Amino acid sequence: MFKKLKEKWNVGWLQFIFIFTTFAIGGSLCARIGNLILTYFLSESSIWYWIIYLPLITVLWPFCVLLISIPLGQFKFFTNYIKKMGIKMGFYKE
Repeated sequence: MFKKLKEKWNVGWLQFIFIFTTFAIGGSLCARIGNLILTYFLSESSIWYWIIYLPLITVLWPFCVLLISIPLGQFKFFTNYIKKMGIKMGFYKE
């Protein structure tokens, strides 16, 4: 599985490790920030917390991943990755 992704992204093993690290830290940071924002206004036991949480982290994720990609040297990869996602979702035109 990892070898297929590495070949699909056309990167070496070291860059592949940095990319996966960026995904992991960026996703965790996104979840943490979303939780901090919402617990200020709502309790986790509230159904509204979870209704708002999912769209909030969906919006926060690209920003968190781009922020983490800068110190790991993967900013160019993730700007292209997020742009491709936006094209597939219909937010950008090719």
